[in-house]
Amino acid sequence: MTPKRNAPEPADDREFAADAARVYEELLARVGEQAPEPRLGATRRAAELLGDPQRAYPVIHVTGTNGKTSTSRMIESVLRSYGLRTGLLTSPHLLRVNERIVIDGEPISDERLVANWDDIQPYLAMVDAELGAAGDPALTFFEALTVLAFACFADAPADVVVLEVGMGGEWDSTNVADGQVAVFTPIALDHQNRLGATVDAIARTKSGIVKPSASVVSASQVPEALAELERAAELTESTLAVEGTGFGVESTTVAVGGQVVTIRGLAGRYPDLVLPLFGDHQAQNAAVAVAAVESFLGGGSQALDADVLAEGLAQVTSPGRLQIVANEPTILVDAAHNPHGARALAKAVDDYFQFGRVVAVIAVLTDKDAAGIVRALSGTVQQFVVTQSDSDRSVPADDLAAVAVGVVGADRVVVETDLAAALRTARDLADETEGDEPGGVVVTGSITLVGDVLALAQTPEGLS
Repeated sequence: MTPKRNAPEPADDREFAADAARVYEELLARVGEQAPEPRLGATRRAAELLGDPQRAYPVIHVTGTNGKTSTSRMIESVLRSYGLRTGLLTSPHLLRVNERIVIDGEPISDERLVANWDDIQPYLAMVDAELGAAGDPALTFFEALTVLAFACFADAPADVVVLEVGMGGEWDSTNVADGQVAVFTPIALDHQNRLGATVDAIARTKSGIVKPSASVVSASQVPEALAELERAAELTESTLAVEGTGFGVESTTVAVGGQVVTIRGLAGRYPDLVLPLFGDHQAQNAAVAVAAVESFLGGGSQALDADVLAEGLAQVTSPGRLQIVANEPTILVDAAHNPHGARALAKAVDDYFQFGRVVAVIAVLTDKDAAGIVRALSGTVQQFVVTQSDSDRSVPADDLAAVAVGVVGADRVVVETDLAAALRTARDLADETEGDEPGGVVVTGSITLVGDVLALAQTPEGLS
């Protein structure tokens, strides 16, 4: 895919901006994230040469199809509210690669990013040479990034690290770490060309993060996915807690800026928690996060401090997930990029916003189910403005429009290849709403599109 340039750096990082840009270019020179190597040996070898930094701290490992990043950020925020120094690895980034490696709630500084990258370079070069001699591909972008993150967390030093899987689980490079808590968000079809054509095959790959005697915490799953998690827990002599039986959301109420939720955890009941995120799916993510923290801090048998938990959830952010980026009309960006995520987005828009008319600006990458995404949104969205993101994997706007027309008809589809023009068109269409309720714009379909819009919002012209 065409790489995004890092967005402008914070003022206190400008001294190291050029070197940080060099780090990113050196990462991009490696095989990209969309072509991961199904192996652990290369990452394990690099980590071994560095003294296995991933063993310097306990790990909570998070996988699933949708909700991984939001759930990871919730877990990290609650742990930080307990006074722990946290590390968090998420992917992909929206604007700057620094977003992926978070120390104590803040993206890693350019200075520390550069210092740690330069420190590990000789060891990465050794592994590249060993791989080349064996006729194997060099370390990929994500393998190198994972090793870098491990080193950054050890350097911090972190008291606990939350690792989001890049893709799958069993052979994902993050799996060289041993998570004492393995967390599963909802599992659905995605990346079938890499993970398998069925939900049970995908769940089997993801279940590979379960290590011996771990605490396994899972969102509610379809039966075939749950069966794979139960099998993995049994084989590893791990415990398994599943949303809906071991814990869950008791209630959620729409509130200004998000919702108020009551969660029944593994060891306690937590009423009236403020969650500044939209969507019932985020309440469910919060329940999974609470159970994961209970499992980590007290083995699932000790209730969390209600005030600390409330503080942790109240401070949660999840950029690019039902994020409001403009008003009059409201523009939301959401990184839903498969039908499961699009259905959650549509329900959240219906339940949490009162739009008289909803217009979607949509772009989809080539390996995604474009028709499924449009179909999932079609009951909520009145008009689709089809465009394309800056990625060279983005489906050409005209091709995507043909798919959309096949689902919703030509009268509901407009094509704008230029993103700024697409946003202007969408705002104009949203303003055509009848009645007292205002119109709204939802930008969705791919993470790269959301990143492009967030970058555009930072320009002098903004989204006007």
